Amino acid sequence: MASNTLTARRMFAGWGGLPGRVQAADTRRGTPTHAAPRGAGAVAFRDVAKTYRSSAGTVQALDAISLEIAPGSIFGIIGRSGAGKSSLLRTINRLEQPTSGQVLVDGVDIGTLSEAGLVQLRRRIGMIFQHFNLLSAKTVAENVALPLKVAGVPAAQIAARVQELLLLVGLQDKADTYPSRLSGGQKQRVGVARALATGPEILLCDEATSALDPETTHSILQLLRDINRTLGITVVLITHEMSVIREIADQVLVLEQGRIAELGAVWQVFGNPQHAATRALLAPLQHGLPDDLQQRLQALPPAGAYTQILQLGYRGEDGLEPDLPRIAQALGARVRLLHGGVDRIQGHAQGQLLVALEGAAARADWTSFTQGREAIAHEIKVLGYVAESVHPH
Repeated sequence: MASNTLTARRMFAGWGGLPGRVQAADTRRGTPTHAAPRGAGAVAFRDVAKTYRSSAGTVQALDAISLEIAPGSIFGIIGRSGAGKSSLLRTINRLEQPTSGQVLVDGVDIGTLSEAGLVQLRRRIGMIFQHFNLLSAKTVAENVALPLKVAGVPAAQIAARVQELLLLVGLQDKADTYPSRLSGGQKQRVGVARALATGPEILLCDEATSALDPETTHSILQLLRDINRTLGITVVLITHEMSVIREIADQVLVLEQGRIAELGAVWQVFGNPQHAATRALLAPLQHGLPDDLQQRLQALPPAGAYTQILQLGYRGEDGLEPDLPRIAQALGARVRLLHGGVDRIQGHAQGQLLVALEGAAARADWTSFTQGREAIAHEIKVLGYVAESVHPH
């Protein structure tokens, strides 16, 4: 499949898009270039607000949203239910009209576009949905072909394009299959192929993996990352799963009640969350104290032999990473690793380690071990004490 995918990439790169859209070949490399034109796919929000009004009252879905999405990046939007994620995403292709403010795509205020201009805009923006939105009475190939038929592309060109796209997403043998015979992951791959049909510069993903199991989610995220890197398409995705953001995004926006809670590089937001909403969303990914150890934990040192339980935190800053021999040497006692985990996000080590330290070396304040060149962690917390009569493991 890898060689087929590579071939499809090359074929896809030569797609000139819809009638009137011309792409030039890069004669220096001998490779045609659809990959989105350099610099294409930039999105900017300028003080965007969205208010919904109904007989039940007024809801402020978005409030004072100002930010920029770099062309060719993967930008994640996360928040709890009702945070405004879908409303914000849908302003990019003007499925939602902001109540106030501006949304700019490649520097153009899309609120000023005519109906014809809006049609052209939407052909430059693909969209993938949570529940696939495939037509059950049409085959895989027919579903992928729909945007091209609507755009008036000649039949022969549609057939060639559909074949390229199915090869790209690994479904070249499913062209004549109906959606009911596909797995969830295969259905979403059809959705990806359909979203790419018109050669978009921006790809919007509306909870694209929420209906999938973890293994299939990983494969779809790999596909999206591959498309982003190979074709230079800007990917904007919304999700309620921090694990999705961690795996694929370059930048992340955390929304809370329609406002920006946090915004920045994924490794920075994950490594040092500032807002309560971000910390709540990250909580399922944290390696907390195991229940059996929590039950034995005491706030004060017990009588007799005991161990002190420390939590060492790593934010991905300053190149500081866990180094167990160095930790043991610095603490001056035997150290047992109890629990925890460290991930690498965009080249930065982040996470927590829980360690047990012999009572003779215990102290209440470990701040000096988090500062300067001798630091062994960005943060050290004393979680409590465990009597040695019950061996913690």
